[in-house]
Amino acid sequence: MGGGDQSEAEMKEVILHVYDVTNSASAKANNTILQINRIFKDRIGLGGIFHSAVQVYEDEEWSFGFCEYGSGVFSCPPGKNPMYTYRECIILGETNLSKSKVNQILRELSREWPGNSYDLLSKNCNHFCDLLCDRLEVPKLPAWVNRFANAGDTAVEIAGNTALRFRQAKTEIVTASKVAYRFISGLSTNSAANPESPSSSNGGGIPRFQGAWFKNLLAAGAKPTSTPEVPIETKEALPQQEREGQSEELLSRSRSDI
Repeated sequence: MGGGDQSEAEMKEVILHVYDVTNSASAKANNTILQINRIFKDRIGLGGIFHSAVQVYEDEEWSFGFCEYGSGVFSCPPGKNPMYTYRECIILGETNLSKSKVNQILRELSREWPGNSYDLLSKNCNHFCDLLCDRLEVPKLPAWVNRFANAGDTAVEIAGNTALRFRQAKTEIVTASKVAYRFISGLSTNSAANPESPSSSNGGGIPRFQGAWFKNLLAAGAKPTSTPEVPIETKEALPQQEREGQSEELLSRSRSDI
């Protein structure tokens, strides 16, 4: 009898099964999601991009997903959802409801949650599990499971673009750095002629960054540009006609001062 009581207690346990959302056809996208979850959940404890399902009584877990027709509520063997990568299970507590009552709740939810009502922000798998736990009278999901739910089903698109965006950002930063170096180097050789230069000599001719100017440079460098990179010319690189014009202007000013 004791063994039967133990089995009954085990069946009344409400277990949350958590998966990493890795349902992309792209291995790179899936790996990106796994890295996000490892950083933000495992290291920081903030959250991640997860799918969840609830197990109670039967050897099945229940969850919710999109479909064009019929109910979005579905079940599969615990921890065996083939769409995602299994992460862990969490025992939420024991329900005091009977098995027949639980089945009634699942039938009601199946009618209330059609697949075409799926909404990423307000009606996804984690929201369903929260409501099911509430109906079972056990604690809801830990906050970290649903914290990034708003990004859950867009994770594939985000992850697919992540590598490209990082490469673009890296290219822009490198380009900005090269332009900045040439700009500062050019100004350092001509600082006497341009006292408002963002760089100045510190005795050894080494240019120094001014805080506000460098901040603006970083802000500009972080934005993609479609214009070709134009090297900044020093006075020595000016066309002959322009230099002659400047010389005549200076000569005219000196005469007027006499």
